[in-house]
Amino acid sequence: MTDHHKPTLNIVPNQTDTLRTCVEVGKLLTSTLNLQEILELIMLKVSQLIRARNWSLLLKNEDSGELAFEIVVGLNKELFKEVYLSPGEGIAPHVAETGRAMFIPDVNDAPLFNRKVDLHTGFTTRSIICMPLIIHGKSLGVIEIINVKDMKVFELEDFPILTILADYAAIAIENSRYVDKIRKMSIMDEYTGLYNARYLHQILDKFFSKTDQQKQLAAVFVDIDNFKSIVDTYGHLMGTRLLKELGETIKDNLSEQDILIKYGGDEYVIIFPGRSKAQAVKHSENILRSIRKSTYLESEAEPARITASFGIAAYPEDATAKKELLILADNALFKIKSSTKNSVGTA
Repeated sequence: MTDHHKPTLNIVPNQTDTLRTCVEVGKLLTSTLNLQEILELIMLKVSQLIRARNWSLLLKNEDSGELAFEIVVGLNKELFKEVYLSPGEGIAPHVAETGRAMFIPDVNDAPLFNRKVDLHTGFTTRSIICMPLIIHGKSLGVIEIINVKDMKVFELEDFPILTILADYAAIAIENSRYVDKIRKMSIMDEYTGLYNARYLHQILDKFFSKTDQQKQLAAVFVDIDNFKSIVDTYGHLMGTRLLKELGETIKDNLSEQDILIKYGGDEYVIIFPGRSKAQAVKHSENILRSIRKSTYLESEAEPARITASFGIAAYPEDATAKKELLILADNALFKIKSSTKNSVGTA
């Protein structure tokens, strides 16, 4: 078993066309910031350039460090859907960690080899070429070439080209992630980590732009009762913390399809796609019960207990347009805030 730094590229005449193709790939990869498009381009061009039937591209999760199969060539990708490689779990994580490519002619002679993937998929790995995707010293993932027929020929002729392609891919993937982070920042509330009003209008505009007459949706405005007294008692910093904790309480009572928005001040909006007005009322009442039972700012000498008011409007029962829906839900909230509070009201 040997490992290698990226080799010096020695171009011979019969490699000219391949190198030209590789440069074209580089231009394609840097022309889009859509990660899925980038991965599809990699899949297509590597399959054309590399003499191997089975290969894969794994991307590293920035938080957990786990590697996930994003591209699989030569086998059914569904087999790899739930396969994740943790740091220290085999050759690919080792290459991602060290940033050094590895050539393994026989996995039986490689102590690092982990049979987890083979056992899960039924595939038999005999040899591995694994190289990192690196940019600015940061590892983004790896490319694995499996069961190469002639390791020496691959190392001399294919690997240098693959190295260039991997460099382009790493740049494109990193750019895509930066753009994705910027996009997320534009639709996220910086204090609570929830979606913001900009995102609310985006999803409602998208919803009302469709002409499906069978669809339904409910919008729920939520406002903390007597929030000013909370701020007066605990201060603005703790008030902000309570807003985040309340957001977590609400989220814990939502399904994956439901959307929670930090709308402004101490106000939230919940969007219930595909739910009727009656269903929205039921879910809102459950959330309100959970808020009443919860304790907030528990690290403080005197933790806080709060209640909230809810105002609900639905499409198509109450409104047929975005502006009308939001106004009606807000008005329903205002009526509750002006009377009983700590309750759920409807348009």
